[in-house]
Amino acid sequence: MKIDVITLDGAAGGALELRDDIFGIEEIRGDILQRCVTWQLAKRRAGTHKIQVRNEVSRTGKKMYKQKGTGGARHGSRRAAQFVGGAKAHGPVVRSHAFDLPKKVRAMALRHALSSKVKAGALVILEDASLTDPKTAGLRGRFQTLGVKNALVIAGPAVDANFRLAARNIPNLDVLPDAGLNVYDILRRETLILTRAAVLAIEARFEEKEAA
Repeated sequence: MKIDVITLDGAAGGALELRDDIFGIEEIRGDILQRCVTWQLAKRRAGTHKIQVRNEVSRTGKKMYKQKGTGGARHGSRRAAQFVGGAKAHGPVVRSHAFDLPKKVRAMALRHALSSKVKAGALVILEDASLTDPKTAGLRGRFQTLGVKNALVIAGPAVDANFRLAARNIPNLDVLPDAGLNVYDILRRETLILTRAAVLAIEARFEEKEAA
């Protein structure tokens, strides 16, 4: 599959051949994408929500009243969950929400996410993502010329310092190196912008996985 390459100024920058097994999948598996996004979001959860259990509640442990003869139920502590100010029963505790997802499923999800952008006509290939000056207004104007309002930019092995500084105050624009490419960020933005170097790195990444 061939795709046109453009510069940040909107000029033609030639063409690039894309691998069909990465960018040309026709039947997009929504279930695979959902599994991968759920896995990513579960990994980033802090898991620090916690309640106080009985041994952490600051209330007396003295027996409330005598065991027999009161006509009421038998109780031994004000810390029990049924009393106001007592502990909570079966509440959340500090834990990890992460779970395992096979590498092959993650790789498949990334292929389908990339292909979904191509199929939707929402993939832009840039010659490079670099600027001579870190000017936000200038970069915003260039993206407006390209018709880009909401995008993820994969800038290559490293993000150009001036480009990163110019882009950080533009809303709905994420900039990552190719090592940071992930399914969730691809899907949460309308347009995916890859540099020529990023495309080569992505294809090399899949070649390494296939060889392993």
